[in-house]
Amino acid sequence: MPAPRTTPPRTAVTLAAALSALVTLSACTSGAGSPSGPSTSAPKLTATTPAATGALDQVTWNLPMGEPTTLDPAKVGDYSPSTVVSNLCDPLLRLRADYSLAPGLATSWNRPDPKTLVLNLREGVRFWNGTPMTADDVVASLLRQRDPATQSVNIAVMAGVTSITATGTHQVTVRFRAPDQLFPKYLANGFGAVSEAAYLRKAGSSYGTAKGGLMCTGPFRLTSWRSGESITALRNGAYWDAALRPKAEKLTFRFITDSSTLTSALLSGQIDGSYELPSTVAKALRSSRTGTVYYGPSAQTVFLYPTGTASPLADRRIADALSLVLDRDALIRNVYDGAAQKPKTFIPSLVWKNSEAADVYAKAHDALPALPAVDEARARKLVEQAAPRQRTLTVAMGAGDQQSLQILTFLQAAAKRIGLEVVIKQLQPTQMSGLFYDPSAREGLDATMVLGYVEIPDPLSYAEMLTAPESPLNWTRYRNAEVTALLRQAKATLDPGRSAALFTRAQALYAQDLSLVPLAWPHERMFLNKRLSGAPASFAYINMPWAAHLGGTGDSGTGSRTGEAGS
Repeated sequence: MPAPRTTPPRTAVTLAAALSALVTLSACTSGAGSPSGPSTSAPKLTATTPAATGALDQVTWNLPMGEPTTLDPAKVGDYSPSTVVSNLCDPLLRLRADYSLAPGLATSWNRPDPKTLVLNLREGVRFWNGTPMTADDVVASLLRQRDPATQSVNIAVMAGVTSITATGTHQVTVRFRAPDQLFPKYLANGFGAVSEAAYLRKAGSSYGTAKGGLMCTGPFRLTSWRSGESITALRNGAYWDAALRPKAEKLTFRFITDSSTLTSALLSGQIDGSYELPSTVAKALRSSRTGTVYYGPSAQTVFLYPTGTASPLADRRIADALSLVLDRDALIRNVYDGAAQKPKTFIPSLVWKNSEAADVYAKAHDALPALPAVDEARARKLVEQAAPRQRTLTVAMGAGDQQSLQILTFLQAAAKRIGLEVVIKQLQPTQMSGLFYDPSAREGLDATMVLGYVEIPDPLSYAEMLTAPESPLNWTRYRNAEVTALLRQAKATLDPGRSAALFTRAQALYAQDLSLVPLAWPHERMFLNKRLSGAPASFAYINMPWAAHLGGTGDSGTGSRTGEAGS
């Protein structure tokens, strides 16, 4: 099951730029007043870019979150590895740019009874080595994720599964202890990716590494991985989906994490494109004649989360106090350059916006309490009422993550005015990752900045992680028997409308007592060199073969498409 994500370091653009941004942000709110300063209009959003028309010899793409540690689909659950693997290893279901589901390696699926799921597999699909894909490969790919030795990030998805068997050459049947409406949706991410069974056995624990490689069915095939330098994939000319046979012959991934270096590389054309642009880079590229900055809908979420029961933030009154002194309009204008939304909850609306029960989710979201206006007097009273009396919060963030630093510095100044001290602690990537799985790594910390995203089109998947008593990410030991019961019923209810109604009842309850501070829903930010087009601009790229959509525009001159793009 995907966890809230934290990013590896993004080196600050320059100390001067960082100080300037912080001064600007801090100046945006004074006392309990409203934000001041120049207005930044919200960018227009587009889920896709204009369809590509021509072939490309090669595309060089950047991973601003750094080099992946693995490309094993079972272990992939973060920005960099998912950006690569989504073009290499096809899942059973496919995520569309609008965050809806479509057939993938499974052409259809049905439930002969509530506890049985039958997957009908696509015929004529071959792995890169020419071997036909069969039901045995699907069974092996799914079952290995139940083995603790695999270290699958989705092991919890298998908790209710009693068996997965091949019931035909191109049919797989999954049986459950209880109905599970979430399971099919997980088949659209790394959990549902199919690898060749024979190759898995041969590679063992080295599968997905630079040494062990991969054997999948995707539109690009992995050809080299030079640690610290690049990952290269070549076009799969025999790809089963003729409409998505890549127009690019070669796809090379680089790992530039420094914002100023990335800006220069994109401006010069050394790098053709990148998702997850830091806002400083997006702003610098907005008037570029080299290409276009696209803003798309996103399933990303940023919030402040307590690390344990002893944290002052575990007291809902402290969380509410911080929320009352947090000027989110100023944050979005100055930190995100307008490319974000104010959140009522920690689950972005894109997750349910295109579901069958979208109207149920929308009505419930509208009914949630509005975010409070800045009110220092009320916040100060909540702090005085809170227990225990500890008034210092040590907050972890990824070293070099300029956006998180700006947010926390702003929050630090506001918190001081209501009697709270925020201490910012920057951690290296391995330390930040360890927070989510190793309780000892959270010692001495009171909270962390979570830069998360919801991988599948269902809000239940993310809500469970923070509220279920047995969840390893429920650090505050949150307990609400009614919330737990409603979410379990929602998971076991196969009717979309009824499941959504149960979830939203739970949401209304945990919105009142779950202790965290929602900060923003950032938009997706992508840059494309003017010679390229076709790539999806929405966050759905994280689990779809986005590079297979890339192609040429037929424009190799200067100044063809510039500035921001949207619809």
